[in-house]
Amino acid sequence: MDIYITGQTIRTLREKKGITQTQLADMLGVSSKAVSKWETAKGLPDITLIEPLAKTLGVSVMELMSGDTIINKNISSNILRSKFYVCPLCGNIIRTVGDAVISCCGIVLPPLEAEKPDENHKITIEKVEDEHFITINHDMTKEHHISFVAYLTTDRVQFAKFYPEGNADTRMQLRGRGDLYIYCNRHGLIKTKV
Repeated sequence: MDIYITGQTIRTLREKKGITQTQLADMLGVSSKAVSKWETAKGLPDITLIEPLAKTLGVSVMELMSGDTIINKNISSNILRSKFYVCPLCGNIIRTVGDAVISCCGIVLPPLEAEKPDENHKITIEKVEDEHFITINHDMTKEHHISFVAYLTTDRVQFAKFYPEGNADTRMQLRGRGDLYIYCNRHGLIKTKV
């Protein structure tokens, strides 16, 4: 996602809020000259100011970044539209149900693009009692391993975290149709229909 705040967005939101550049600057602890530079596209707010700026202007970070006002129409989200993000520095795993600007360890994370399973990421699903035993035939070394498995349906998410030198297998209740995701730390996100 190549989005960053525009000066016009900041000016429009500031004026809508009914505050001056000086008042906005005071609220954020910056100079009014800095706010002027942002609004005239001669500079950009520091990354550490994005969240406080959004809060001060009364919008979400996503609205500030995109320039579009989001109106909550209380439409239920579809879990099957989930997006996954993995931080390459600390390994945090984040799942959203819609568009989001996600950052971790000071970097903005792109959503992972899912690929189809291949011969190196073979998924086996066996019915065991009232659950399904999911096995991924894959190396589980520190350098190359499966990090997680997630099963998503329209009304629930099941998630299992794996660790290097462990087994890449878990039990899940696979009810109805859904999407099964696995994440390989080298090859990325893999998705299959169940």
